[in-house]
Amino acid sequence: MSSPDPQVRAARNPSTSPASRGPVVAVTGAASGVGALLTERLTASDEIKQVVAIDERRGDCAAAQWHILDVRDPAIADKLRGADVVVHLAVDLDLETDTAARTAYNVRGTQTVLTAAAAAGVHRVVLCTSTMVYGALPDNELPLSEDAELRATAEATGVGDLLEIERLARRAPRAHPGLNVTVVRPAVLVGGTDTALTRYFESPRLLVVAGSRPAWQFCHVEDLCGALEYAVLEKVDGELAVGCDGWLEQEEVEELSGVRRMELPSAVALGAAARLHRIGLTPSPAGDLAYTMYPWVVSGSRLHDAGWRPQWTNEEVLAELLEEVSGRHTVAGRRLGRKDATAAGAAGATVALLGTAALVRRARKARRRI
Repeated sequence: MSSPDPQVRAARNPSTSPASRGPVVAVTGAASGVGALLTERLTASDEIKQVVAIDERRGDCAAAQWHILDVRDPAIADKLRGADVVVHLAVDLDLETDTAARTAYNVRGTQTVLTAAAAAGVHRVVLCTSTMVYGALPDNELPLSEDAELRATAEATGVGDLLEIERLARRAPRAHPGLNVTVVRPAVLVGGTDTALTRYFESPRLLVVAGSRPAWQFCHVEDLCGALEYAVLEKVDGELAVGCDGWLEQEEVEELSGVRRMELPSAVALGAAARLHRIGLTPSPAGDLAYTMYPWVVSGSRLHDAGWRPQWTNEEVLAELLEEVSGRHTVAGRRLGRKDATAAGAAGATVALLGTAALVRRARKARRRI
């Protein structure tokens, strides 16, 4: 008599099923955002043995084993014992968070997780940053190689934190021999996200800096979770860019969105952005503008070579983003109420903000003369 089919044997003996042989995965930041989506995805996977969810509050995924604590707490090492892989997603990039507090949380949290993972015997940590770390520069190739130099500066929202996380990732295997660190870098992330780059599409006019050549590459959160799962299952490692195939030129974005441009000279746009941020009228520093001016598209060759493919196209992700931001009104990264936006209009709102900046400068000069 022939032996039963392997799948039949696995069904009869749960101890030999794929999940029983798969890794135990800990996810930080598991209660919301990408962390919540990934936790749900991993608990539903036949290739994952168990998911340990860590956050400062309990999330909705009942199938995960929850631990409630701050990732900066050294006690996290005890919660990671028995885990094979840690996916660290407890990173704060909220535009409204105090910059110093955000950096302290992001850097200290990553340091603590890496150290705790090594102490707990975890063999792989997966970190998530952004393709923003490559920098948006006029001489960038289209697309950039994943091995391209990280030329970003700390002038855009959260990028300084991401660069520090990248530095910690490179240093960790030397400080903790045997610890493998994989870094996943998504393009402009869409799907329940709120960033300076998604707010760009909330404006009544798309700001275009004269002489610039933007190129837009998006990443849907579902595709990011798929790439993270690949890293968890050790189907790919190293430094990975994840996003839709190809990119959209600014003209294509305008045609697909139906939103017209407002073009400004570089000196005017950058100068106004810097002043508005400095006096607290907008949450986005001038450095964010570079990512709407120059290309920072990256080839996702490593994931492709491993067999991963994005399920979303740039056109589809842009359509979802436009649907998400419908009804929101933002100028220069600052959210306006519906009444304000309706009264001001597109150019009017921009002029109003620029005018406010001018009035503030005059007031400061007047106070200095007194």
